[in-house]
Amino acid sequence: MNVAEIGLGLQSDKRPGDYARLARRAERHGFDVLTVFGDLMYQPPIFPLLEMAAATERVRLGPACLNPYSLAPYEIAGQLAALDLASDGRAYLGLARGTWLGAVGIAQPRPLTALAEAAEVVYRLLGGDAEGYEGEVFRLEPGTRLRYDVRRPRPPLLLGAWGPKGAALAGRVADEIKVGGSANPAMVPVIRERVRAGAEEAGRDPGDVGIVLGAVTVVATDGPAARARARTEVAMYLAVVAELDPTVDIPADLLARVRELVDAGQDRAAGGLIPDDLLDLFAFSGTPEQVAAQAQTLIDAGVRRVEFGTPHGLDDDRGVELLGAAVLPMLDRSGGTTAPAPGRPHDARPHGGARAAGRSRRGLEV
Repeated sequence: MNVAEIGLGLQSDKRPGDYARLARRAERHGFDVLTVFGDLMYQPPIFPLLEMAAATERVRLGPACLNPYSLAPYEIAGQLAALDLASDGRAYLGLARGTWLGAVGIAQPRPLTALAEAAEVVYRLLGGDAEGYEGEVFRLEPGTRLRYDVRRPRPPLLLGAWGPKGAALAGRVADEIKVGGSANPAMVPVIRERVRAGAEEAGRDPGDVGIVLGAVTVVATDGPAARARARTEVAMYLAVVAELDPTVDIPADLLARVRELVDAGQDRAAGGLIPDDLLDLFAFSGTPEQVAAQAQTLIDAGVRRVEFGTPHGLDDDRGVELLGAAVLPMLDRSGGTTAPAPGRPHDARPHGGARAAGRSRRGLEV
């Protein structure tokens, strides 16, 4: 039995200094992990992550997630190395296929192969392997290596995925798998079984791969106001991830109307269509007691980490304060069976080789 971690996920839309302030507050309240999202057209995660690394001493930090289509693996390796140096060994790497890249003309062919090979290239470079690598998507000429010292050769790897093939890849090569945009405890056993297939194929213990669920979070003493804000915030994500959850049956006409309104820039109207029971599967929202109850169901289901995502509250500072001072103390973190947390400082856990291939049906389903 291991203690579940609690993370805070931040959108990279803030001013310099905001990240450091929020990070210090989160660490003081006992959060374990700080994540910065890599959503299209927001600030690159490395900027806020470096600011937060300088402002903290204990929390793990990483992007969730970078993608190998808009950022080459050697650049990913460089950013990860920089964050690990700046944080004195507290960095982790999040990789995912990415979403919405078609808006900037970037195709995403062969996502499983691209993810697997990107991870292979990143860890070969960090590990000082200069033998070269010839993949189907990425390659390294023999003799190609980083020209600077790194803090650790293998910071932990998190893969963002929903689908069976992506989860199986995580089972083969990753320390964690994140199901982004979900607060649904019924997804935990589904993901666990999907991870198991890949882990057993690679000769790994499936329990070594931690499951992370994270979603839009709005907590406030005014519960109805928090839930109204959450509906607006979650609408754009629901349009992407709702069909990926096999445990939920959403009327096709409802989802189509939500997408139509989101595409028209009417997120508030789209959110207004989301009923309470559906909202609770894709967002944490309401009073501290309501949010704590939602998070506890995930802990009891056996997640390694619950990640409270942006915007946290009716404003960032008050939301983080309520999460830390009111929600965290209500949680029993020993509720389920979880894998040990990866990558504490000075930990260099090995990863398996990345050797998977396949195709994705939709943006996040790999």
